[in-house]
Amino acid sequence: MLNTSQAAFGQLVAIAALALYVAANLGANDVANSMGTSVGSKALTLRQAIIVAGILEFAGAVLFGKGVSETLATGVVNAEAFAAQPQVFLIGMVSVLAACGIWLQIATRRGLPVSSSHAVVGAIAGFSWVAAGIGAVDWPTIGTISLTWLATPVASGAVAALFYSLVKYSILDRPDPLDQMREWIPWLSAAVLSIFGIIVLPSVVDVAFVQTGAIALVQDRLGWNIPVHDLVIGIGGMGAIVLTQISWKKLASAGEKEEGREKKEEGRKPFDFAQGTNKEEGRKPFDFAQGTNKEEGRKPFDFAQGTNKEEGRKPFDFAQGTNKEEGIGTNSPTLPLSHSLIEQQMARFQVISACFVAFAHGSNDVGNAVAPLAAIAYIRRTGSFPQSDFSVPLWILVLGGVGIIVGLSIWGKNVIATVGEGIIELQPSGGFCAELATAATVLLASRLGLPVSTSHALVGAVVGVGIVKGWKSVRFQTLLSIGSAWLVTIPIAAGLAAIIFSIARSIL
Repeated sequence: MLNTSQAAFGQLVAIAALALYVAANLGANDVANSMGTSVGSKALTLRQAIIVAGILEFAGAVLFGKGVSETLATGVVNAEAFAAQPQVFLIGMVSVLAACGIWLQIATRRGLPVSSSHAVVGAIAGFSWVAAGIGAVDWPTIGTISLTWLATPVASGAVAALFYSLVKYSILDRPDPLDQMREWIPWLSAAVLSIFGIIVLPSVVDVAFVQTGAIALVQDRLGWNIPVHDLVIGIGGMGAIVLTQISWKKLASAGEKEEGREKKEEGRKPFDFAQGTNKEEGRKPFDFAQGTNKEEGRKPFDFAQGTNKEEGRKPFDFAQGTNKEEGIGTNSPTLPLSHSLIEQQMARFQVISACFVAFAHGSNDVGNAVAPLAAIAYIRRTGSFPQSDFSVPLWILVLGGVGIIVGLSIWGKNVIATVGEGIIELQPSGGFCAELATAATVLLASRLGLPVSTSHALVGAVVGVGIVKGWKSVRFQTLLSIGSAWLVTIPIAAGLAAIIFSIARSIL
């Protein structure tokens, strides 16, 4: 049981609030990793992205955040160095929370998608070195984690490039792209749900049906012996069939609407430029020389300047598709009808894949915020260093999930702009492939208990799509800023944690 004395409880509440602060900054920074590409490609609005991500980040944190939290809490340091002094380790973990919160907030304000796992691992190593010497750090574990950081963007980028090449070659670049899209919808549906089903669904089924006793109840009442893996395959298969049917109907309905709109456009009445009227409708003439409707006396429009002279409206640059003084974003070239319909359908797949990325992010990165708190709670409860049977309490995972939601809803938009729009110009087809590759990479790492960087995975995936589209589409200046932030995160977090730990130990 927790120590419930007033002082001890107050200390735990204060530490929990610090962990909530870290989780909020993590959500604000890493929300771009789950929803940035969807917002950048216009598949989701910012508000929709925040709502969807909030729900799924929380679910991922609570259902799958346990493994990574345990790795970070106990696997980065040598237990022998702190076994005889657990209170020193406790102070160190508080220092880790403070250091990570400060650095993540600085990066978020600058719109830089830094790696929270970099920050936590660096901070733990920094305070451990100061507290008990260089031998206190478990360097082999640090090495393994570091290798995942190097491998993650490469693996995710390769998978994304493969996905996008397949979509581009098999659908977008074909002379009959709509027919190809109809043929590929079942395969795309299966790909989306297979990645989710193989890596995540078994654990979801275990939580929802096995641990609740639902399968045992069915077996007792009906005599049905349902293997868990069969249930997983059945749910995934039904989901793929339903998604395919819905996608076919949506594509057909959108095609009919677009065809009807084209026919309507073709049947419009002719406009007489000499008279400034629709001949059959007898509209009032428009004087192009004066920029007015003669009989109405409307204010003149200056076509040379793109303004209403008397109103002083800001000029619109027709060549660039922008308001010159406002810098409103350029209008992208109009896509052919077939490609427009394909991108609409890809946007629906992208929303689904974005949901999986949000779930993956919650499952992996919640450990970065709550692992130190879990270790602190264990020490306060037992008075000893966390052992191999260390387990993260559910209330701590819930706290981390809530913090992520709060942070992404308040501060998340800054980093969304960097990842969603700053690296390459994304369309739903590219965004879908990037998110699918990110989900596969991060969810697999979560199953293995490896604290990989979600930002590395997504940035690598976006670059992979950009390489297939052409090197010139990648904005390397943005990549340079992101890469620099990645490199300095570990030393900055380590230095902050070491300084905070030294000050806290001298005071306490």
